[in-house]
Amino acid sequence: MRALHLYVSLVWLFAFGSGFTTPSHAQTEEKSIRVMSYNIHRGGIVLRKQPLSQTAKVIQLAKADIVGIQETRSPRGDTLVELAKLLGWNHDMGNGSNILTRYKIVKSLRNGIQVELDSDRKAYVFNLHLPSHPYQPYQLLGIRPKWHKHKFDIEFIKTEAKAIEWAKKARGREVTELLRQIKSLSDKQAPVFVVGDFNEPSHLDWTVRAAKSGRHPIKVEYPHSLAIAKAGFADAYRTIHPDEMENPGYTWSSFYKFDDPTTHHDRIDFVYFKGKGIKLNAVNIFGENREDADIVISPYPSDHRAVVADFKLTQQTK
Repeated sequence: MRALHLYVSLVWLFAFGSGFTTPSHAQTEEKSIRVMSYNIHRGGIVLRKQPLSQTAKVIQLAKADIVGIQETRSPRGDTLVELAKLLGWNHDMGNGSNILTRYKIVKSLRNGIQVELDSDRKAYVFNLHLPSHPYQPYQLLGIRPKWHKHKFDIEFIKTEAKAIEWAKKARGREVTELLRQIKSLSDKQAPVFVVGDFNEPSHLDWTVRAAKSGRHPIKVEYPHSLAIAKAGFADAYRTIHPDEMENPGYTWSSFYKFDDPTTHHDRIDFVYFKGKGIKLNAVNIFGENREDADIVISPYPSDHRAVVADFKLTQQTK
């Protein structure tokens, strides 16, 4: 009986494999990574007087691995370090990066970091919080927000050309510098993520269809989402949801009602990606209700909805 058992075991082993591979074969492994952009609103403790732990809860529920944080400053100081401690994560706030991550931070860069995903692969992550003034949707719609510190310094406009001109004046330098930095990276195949609150809509959203429907006043080919696309990046949300009419993906704002005349709802928070071996699996919006968000957290502690993109990184190991 023992000999028969040994014979059957050997037959099974050769027929179905042992789980190991010989050096001449490659085994495909998939690693998941979730990248998040999250404007936490004045340090994550001001809106509706929520504790910082509620902001941490949003990140935990998102199962994020890397988070670009915007608006870390609060009335009591910068909360990024405290938020990192709540999560038990690494953080980088040098050179304006403000990034939290589960991963080991290899290098601090201007507005970004290099992280070690595993022993064989590193990735770059850049986080932007671009100027909010002047804000072209408000310029085009004649909105003078009461809360804005520049409320008396705004020029109302009517044309796409003027919107593009003002957008370049407001944010052109930062985006140009970022793309120049990314172009100079030595590893041209590495995954690169650009996240942030751009304070500027996307050319993929302000389309002719959107203008004809009355969603936006006119069609505008916003320059900085276009520049990032031309640099080889894909917009994670629009990759999964290409129909801008069916899935607007509004991230601004969770605080205002949709018919509030003092604002204009839009998608201004982004996760962009490029690099070899990246496969986008899903994108979710985190926010205050089911109508405007895929995942609901109540009470929601920010005036921006968060964007979380889930990727598969396919790696060949020998």
